[in-house]
Amino acid sequence: MHIGLVIAKLVTMALGFVIAFQAYRGYRRSNSQSMLYLAVGFAIISFGAIIEGILFDVVGLTFHNAGAVATTIVAIGMLTILYALYGRDSKKMED
Repeated sequence: MHIGLVIAKLVTMALGFVIAFQAYRGYRRSNSQSMLYLAVGFAIISFGAIIEGILFDVVGLTFHNAGAVATTIVAIGMLTILYALYGRDSKKMED
């Protein structure tokens, strides 16, 4: 794997985890379930940003299989964020 690609993936992962942390802080302040799901979704997507390279270079999966796993992880993260945006927020329902 090229060093430029590794750096780009690490930056992407770091940014995603910073966003996830900020969303978690928002959850702690507001006790909003939506913010918790948002934080989890961004954490999953951030993990998905680097897993392809790990599976390919370290574990030895084929590029196709590693990509399929990474894409599935990112899709799960996006579904979690979608639920945060459109799902029922128990905090909001109480107000």
